[in-house]
Amino acid sequence: MTGGAGFIGCNFARFALAKTGVRLIVVDKLTYAGNLVSLKNILNHPRLVFIKGDIGNRPKMKSILNRFKPRAVLNFAAETHVDRSIDNPGVFVDTNIVGTFNLLEASRSYFQGLKGNKRSGFRFLHISTDEVFGTLGPGGRFKETTPYDPRSPYSASKAAADHLVNASFSTYKLPVLITNCSNNFGPFQYPEKLIPLTILNAAEGKHLPIYGDGKNVRDWLYVEDHCEAVWLVLNKGRVGEKYNIGGVGEQKNTEVVDKICEYLEEVWPAAQNRFLKRRKKFSYKSLKTFVPDRPGHDRRYAIDASKIRLQLHWKPHWGLNDGLRRTIRWYLANEAWCRAVQKGKYGRERLGLKND
Repeated sequence: MTGGAGFIGCNFARFALAKTGVRLIVVDKLTYAGNLVSLKNILNHPRLVFIKGDIGNRPKMKSILNRFKPRAVLNFAAETHVDRSIDNPGVFVDTNIVGTFNLLEASRSYFQGLKGNKRSGFRFLHISTDEVFGTLGPGGRFKETTPYDPRSPYSASKAAADHLVNASFSTYKLPVLITNCSNNFGPFQYPEKLIPLTILNAAEGKHLPIYGDGKNVRDWLYVEDHCEAVWLVLNKGRVGEKYNIGGVGEQKNTEVVDKICEYLEEVWPAAQNRFLKRRKKFSYKSLKTFVPDRPGHDRRYAIDASKIRLQLHWKPHWGLNDGLRRTIRWYLANEAWCRAVQKGKYGRERLGLKND
């Protein structure tokens, strides 16, 4: 698996080691959002091998495949933050498009050398996003057949990667699968994203930035549920098809921020928070601050996950409310991880305002 030191990747590694008997070869470039500290406690697991590597390095990927002879390649590796893609789109093109292409070519070369059951059982699973579909109005949901309409450099790069994966199946018969998920949240998510940023800023009595009017809607998916869905698709999905994975958790951004404030109050009352006292604030909600909107900010995402539910019998176990409570407790209990992954890389500043 690639991108195993990132948010979803490290959660999938934990899931696979705990719930299955597979051996994992984890490859990660270790950019700002991929950190070995996210693999703490499993890095020395007897069924895990970690290799620092870039999916764009085709010779290295071919070497890894030929050495370990995996039955599947799971591509979690990606640059993911929309704001960063606005500031520096070239990095997203390099990793998400060129990197995916080189990984596909390395995998195709490896696949062509397989025989018998090893050949028929091989899979290339590409983890993608619902953002490739663009934006929705007040009604409707993204289906697997929804036309692509990406609106940001990030989503455009992921859309291009999806097309390359599909083309590898149609042209070369590489046995591929694609999953398009809604917004993930949970442990080990880099603090630039809405939910961890809000949790950490609120706990430290800092502003809680909300883009525009805060009414942009996202479908939230707890990361452990996503990992289970990916495992099902890998083992039971139909080759050449894609599966939407959604959490049935549509909420406006303002509603998500308000819920975090409410649930944080349950475990750390604002009246006991020394950071709020210093700022003469008496509630977490009083920290909310509306800021200029993100350029090209998609208004609404919503996933129709009926295909994976009907074909593979998957459904999310964690709703947004319980998932948020678990996530808040995790971040409060893991301050050392938060400090380690941010140190010298990110100070929770606003990103993605460049328009030149």
